[in-house]
Amino acid sequence: MEKGNVPKNPILLTGLPDVGLVGVVALSHCVSFLKMDEVASVESDIFPPIVVLHGGIPKSPIRVFSKESITALVAEMAIPAAAINQLANTIVGWASSKNAELLICIGGMAVQNRQDIEQPKVFAALSDKAVSDKLRGAAEIMEEGYIVGPYALILKKCADLNIPAIALLTQSFYNYPDPEAAAAAVTSLNKILDLKVDTSELLSKGEEIRLRAKDTMRRTQAEMAKMNKAQEYEVPPLYM
Repeated sequence: MEKGNVPKNPILLTGLPDVGLVGVVALSHCVSFLKMDEVASVESDIFPPIVVLHGGIPKSPIRVFSKESITALVAEMAIPAAAINQLANTIVGWASSKNAELLICIGGMAVQNRQDIEQPKVFAALSDKAVSDKLRGAAEIMEEGYIVGPYALILKKCADLNIPAIALLTQSFYNYPDPEAAAAAVTSLNKILDLKVDTSELLSKGEEIRLRAKDTMRRTQAEMAKMNKAQEYEVPPLYM
């Protein structure tokens, strides 16, 4: 449901709850830092009856924000596994209707030794090899592997419709909110889009962010289990 001015040919960023809540934390920070305006929300009868309160006002848990050519979709609730296909279709369909210049999904990539990694790496999965030119060296292309969940569907649908799309996946904890991984994702986003979003607050307030996001992470983990998200790092890819 649109209620503001959405730019023509936008760059659409998506932050959905998944591994480490990387996308949600990263894009929530970008929306606040860039002072983006709320322009739309995503509504569906198959979503649970949830609103979020901001300043005492009820808001949709999935909202779209915009500033200049940048548009960001952020979900503040765990996405039910049964709603993933519809949500992916809605996001890609909306991006197509707006003639989006580029769609960037931001998420996490669970690694078992995350506690030993001081600077998480960012990897990129692409809808088409030609999109690699847009990376500007901000991420390492993931040549083999699995992606499970809404970003898998979004990338596949974008590939089918020739919509340029990138999934930025940062090394992160599987079931703990990871603001440090979110900071690494924002740093990559800065390089790709020539932004100047400061990440120092994500790093200095990491423990506070983890505590605030704990309940969302718990619900997200339950939904990830339903879609067998853990196979991304439990099952080795097949080389063909």
